[in-house]
Amino acid sequence: MESFIREEKCNINIGGNNVTFSTGKIANQANGAVLVKSGGNGVLVTAVMGEKARTDMDFFPLFVDVEERMYAAGKIPGGFFKREGKSSEKATLISRLTDRPLRPIFDNNIRNEIQIIATVLSVDQITPYDVLVINGASMALVISDIPFPEPIGAVRVGKIDNDWVINPSYEDLEESQIDILVAGTEGSIIMVEASADEADEQMVLEAIEIAHQEIKKIIQLQHNFRENIGKEKKEAEKFLIPEEINTKVRELGYQRIKAVLEKVVEYSDREERELLLDNTKKGFLQDELKPIKNEITESLKEEFPEQEESIKSSFKDLEKELVRETIINSSIRPDGRKPDQIRRIYCEVGLFPETHGSGLFVRGKTQALTILALGSIREAQRIDSLGVEEFKRYMHHYNFPPFSTGEVWPLRGPKRREIGHGALGERALKPMIPVEDIFPYSLRLVSEILESNGSSSMASVCGSTLALMDAGVPIKNPVSGIAMGLIKMENDNFVVLSDIQGIEDFYGDMDFKVAGTKNGITALQMDIKIKGLGLDILKEALKHAREGRLHILDHMLATIPRSREELSESAPKIISFKIPKDKIGEVIGPGGKNIKMVKEEFALEEIEITDADGQGMVSIVAYEKDSIEKAMDMIKSMLKGVEDIKEGEEFMGTVVGITNYGAFINIIPSIDGLLHISKIADKRIKNVEDYLKMGDKILVRVSNIDQKTKKIGLERADIS
Repeated sequence: MESFIREEKCNINIGGNNVTFSTGKIANQANGAVLVKSGGNGVLVTAVMGEKARTDMDFFPLFVDVEERMYAAGKIPGGFFKREGKSSEKATLISRLTDRPLRPIFDNNIRNEIQIIATVLSVDQITPYDVLVINGASMALVISDIPFPEPIGAVRVGKIDNDWVINPSYEDLEESQIDILVAGTEGSIIMVEASADEADEQMVLEAIEIAHQEIKKIIQLQHNFRENIGKEKKEAEKFLIPEEINTKVRELGYQRIKAVLEKVVEYSDREERELLLDNTKKGFLQDELKPIKNEITESLKEEFPEQEESIKSSFKDLEKELVRETIINSSIRPDGRKPDQIRRIYCEVGLFPETHGSGLFVRGKTQALTILALGSIREAQRIDSLGVEEFKRYMHHYNFPPFSTGEVWPLRGPKRREIGHGALGERALKPMIPVEDIFPYSLRLVSEILESNGSSSMASVCGSTLALMDAGVPIKNPVSGIAMGLIKMENDNFVVLSDIQGIEDFYGDMDFKVAGTKNGITALQMDIKIKGLGLDILKEALKHAREGRLHILDHMLATIPRSREELSESAPKIISFKIPKDKIGEVIGPGGKNIKMVKEEFALEEIEITDADGQGMVSIVAYEKDSIEKAMDMIKSMLKGVEDIKEGEEFMGTVVGITNYGAFINIIPSIDGLLHISKIADKRIKNVEDYLKMGDKILVRVSNIDQKTKKIGLERADIS
């Protein structure tokens, strides 16, 4: 029977992986819908545009959501309701990852709501599916009637043993020195997201260049598919400022804004400039321009009573134009700094002795306080998502309260931005966190942003490094971070800005965050507001980022040059050691008897025994170092057989049997020795029970071992 459903397909091979895009079979009421498949991964991406404009918004209303379905990995959700709840952290991060390269392509004046929903239907847990979401979103928009001017493409690149790998698997990424996801148009780069193990700038640039060659292939596929089955584009409703308002605002504001900017340029003396900035709340320029904007708005509201949004937007556009011109023409920024100049820095550690580690990092008007909590491996985070990772022992969280910007808004848990910045900080520090075998702890860093005027995410990286070092965590190398900005004019003149503040991020063209050590980069995140960048600008930005990063690192190391030799007194003490796999049962004992005994004997917080890599791993947690060492000695003694015991060795034993000729003493689990009646006291006794009772603990010494019968003779070690 002939089907009434018509499906159109196209496919492409990227890095040895076949990717198929299909449309027409499902979700046909969306403006655009594609099913993207590669390997065992399958994602449905839909794009829908609302019919009416949102007049209550002063920004382009683009919404991107990634919906993970647990059935995609053959899982049933945990919890009472057995259905998916709020988005996982991974889904939230991929939503942001998809939004960032799409948004600059649209006309920012569009006021129709546009929603991208990516529903993950199948995952193979072999290769990440995030690249499919980004490419699928672009394809859905390209073939739809939504006004999306040009396609984008995305590719992940790794490097293993000096060989570049395109769209590597999870297994490949474990071996790769770099994990970089690049998105761009046919002619330029729009977004970069990367983590690395101290990669140099040249490696990053080479990875971006390789990725862009693959991106061009994906974009050509989208062009071809659109020619075959694409819909005619609709007109979206746009927010446009009436020309007469632009003229009036320019007449009233041009000279006044210009005068404020000239005043900034005049403050070339460092001390005078810093005194000026210290007396401002959000920055000299913002404080000076705010009353001018309010005055102009009020004066024009009578003439244009229903155009308040247009008046404010016009003033903002004029302000942006003049700020950008001033930076380009004078190389002086809104706070008087030169393009490569870093704001003043202050660092402090050990602010709260009862915490395991704390670090305060201040750069200009941005403050990040990070506090570290250490726990046992059992306190690692369980991940209930579609990924291959089930537990995470290192966590980094970022909080951005409203008081940090002098504002008021309701507290409703972490927003997408907070989740994203926390993940960026986590990636920046992860390569430097010691492995479990060296440092058997779970770690949770929490960065509290106390004041914010630009680059709080990179401040959180710096504050977190200080907290780790303050706690005595043996990190591989300290990490610092910096945010780079860009002003690029239509004539292609540009200037790269180091350590951007809020207004430069708002009116600039790029937010390029770079974190790393003295040896290389550990994390990158680049967002832009223009159509794309060339490698020449990225190269210069990376060069200045390294210089700024090392400058910041010098200030941090002047406060604490290395990790403390000892862990904080308030931190739990943990010792981990391996035992033979076949001895695990003996150490645990029937019903956990032996472990319970050791835990009670030395007042331990926790003992955990796991089977990892074919060996047993014992972790002991306590707050007293002496207790841990004694518990470790006792557990190690449990591994001994009679052949391992030496004459003269001493044990704290337990009386487990009494006879008329002596007492049987348990010296280690499953091994007893006989304490003869003649050895119980320093005199002759008639009745053993006059001196010993069941369960008594006494210090005994091995006096002899019968090699044939393996029987052990004991004597009192506490009798002189």
